[in-house]
Amino acid sequence: MSENTQLIQPDRGQDAIPIHLVNADGFGDWAKSLSEPQRAALKAQRFEGKGYEVGIVPAKEGSGWFAVGGVANPDELSSWCMAALAEKLPEGTYRRTEGSPGPAAYGWLTAQHKFERYKAEPDERGARVLLTKDAARIDELVSEAEAANLVADLVNTPAEDMGPEQLEEVARDLAHTHGASISVVKGDALERDYPMVHAVGRAAARSHAPRLIELEWGDESHPRIAVVGKGVAFDSGGLDVKSAAGMKLMKKDMGGSAHALALARLIMENRLPVRLHLLVPAVENAISSNSFRPGDVLKSRKGITVEITNTDAEGRLILGDALARASEKKPAFILDFATLTGAARVAVGPDLPALFARRDETAQELIEAGRAHDDEPWRLPLTDSYREWLNSDIADMTNAHGNAFAGASVAGLFLDKFVGDGIDWAHFDTFAWRPAAKPGRPKGGAALGLRAAYRMLKQRYG
Repeated sequence: MSENTQLIQPDRGQDAIPIHLVNADGFGDWAKSLSEPQRAALKAQRFEGKGYEVGIVPAKEGSGWFAVGGVANPDELSSWCMAALAEKLPEGTYRRTEGSPGPAAYGWLTAQHKFERYKAEPDERGARVLLTKDAARIDELVSEAEAANLVADLVNTPAEDMGPEQLEEVARDLAHTHGASISVVKGDALERDYPMVHAVGRAAARSHAPRLIELEWGDESHPRIAVVGKGVAFDSGGLDVKSAAGMKLMKKDMGGSAHALALARLIMENRLPVRLHLLVPAVENAISSNSFRPGDVLKSRKGITVEITNTDAEGRLILGDALARASEKKPAFILDFATLTGAARVAVGPDLPALFARRDETAQELIEAGRAHDDEPWRLPLTDSYREWLNSDIADMTNAHGNAFAGASVAGLFLDKFVGDGIDWAHFDTFAWRPAAKPGRPKGGAALGLRAAYRMLKQRYG
């Protein structure tokens, strides 16, 4: 039984501490039912029913107490409405008095996840267990929360302990657990078959050698979908070296692969009727005597030649080879995740994954699925007129354009060149990081776009 399975349990009438959810507008009327000492207790805690406020109220008679949580609307709960309660209440078993926790059960789970691998003294607080009458939804909620926690843990782990080899180990564990096949290409075969992956990763130490990881799962008669994740375990910028400040968070540059691995886990764990093809190009963009250089022209798996105008635009190179491989299998749909551009963060900030899609209907499906599950992406354009910015005088294209405009879109257009003609394709330029904690969403590695993608796939193929 996993940690998360223990945190949410079917409500069979067992003893539990009551939780009332109120909002600021209704708090005054609701408080009229309380005794004067109870109202005084809430006043002492400065509880006014505002979002994410938590109050503890003594029972009117005898021992015991109940909890009160402030929400925006008690009738329309979001994933995060009860997260502050899960973070702040003492250990115990709890029940919402006014009905089911509904979607708020998800945030109850993620709120209690801690990344403590490197802590000498981990948090010793016991579990806060939530009861729900929606017993049929427990397994999938737990699955989604654990997938999000997997993304956080992988991204939070420093590059020395989360290099290409460790990403391969995660994929192998998934394959073993779910009966999938797995293959890994590295060394001379990588240089021949995935030349851009090899070029980007060849400067790394032997222990962080580049590789292309492939996993396949599911009935071959089901629709084939490919999930691709950028696995740059650390990005120094290469010879176009980043500043110290720019490198500070570059352990998270494998965040795309973390999302892809977590989505693959969700698909297999919930047995979606698809033929899954997972691809993770895993590298470290290091600096050495054999680093690829500005001005080099790289061959690609697809045959397109790429002039390197910026070695810090390396993620699109490794994705290009992986997307070409995915396209060879002629899938019904390709979805990739990448921490690709700072331009996407300038455009939509840290909380929204930027979405690009060839087809309007696919973009809309992802947006609606995300909106319904508190993981909404924001669509940015793949504008044809910007393709010329990737023209090269000596090769088929460059890897980065020379102006400061539309950086996320131009990166998406680069990737589009490596996706097969006519294939339905979507691309998430995700931050994979939360700069500041919010209830249910700790500071650090974050799954942004994961639930949108999973729910869209379930709606389309499930």
